[in-house]
Amino acid sequence: MDNLYIICVDDQQEVLNALEQDLSLFDEKMNVEVCDSAGEALELMDEIDQQGDFVALIISDQVMPEMTGTTFLAAVRKDSRFHDTRKMLLTGQATHQDTIQAINTGGIVQYVEKPWQKDILLANVKTLLSHFVMTKGLDYQEFIDLLDQEVIYQWLRNRT
Repeated sequence: MDNLYIICVDDQQEVLNALEQDLSLFDEKMNVEVCDSAGEALELMDEIDQQGDFVALIISDQVMPEMTGTTFLAAVRKDSRFHDTRKMLLTGQATHQDTIQAINTGGIVQYVEKPWQKDILLANVKTLLSHFVMTKGLDYQEFIDLLDQEVIYQWLRNRT
């Protein structure tokens, strides 16, 4: 199938609504899904994998009931099916130690503070999606208007 998914995880519905709205430009060629818990996100990821599709990006809050963002992202990192999935921590309440732990154990490559600026969030999402598409060897031209052109250029340049 090769459909790409962006999964947003936060226990606050208003944050999920804002993320859905800000990420709506990806709706035409990708699936943006929201989950109000890490457990729900893990179930959704299993479904996506069983369909033969890809979880390209996870955007997770840190402070959530039952499982923190760091614990959730560490679990994702340990699952070989999601080795190439890019991870972003989006939070306003993470401590410095939380952030270090998320980087070291969760494999996040981007940290964005709440409240976020839409243009910065979108630029980070495009960069992370570009790395995912190129790492997976997917046809980047299908998604070219949603990717970071500089990242694509650098990948192509390094291949020659």
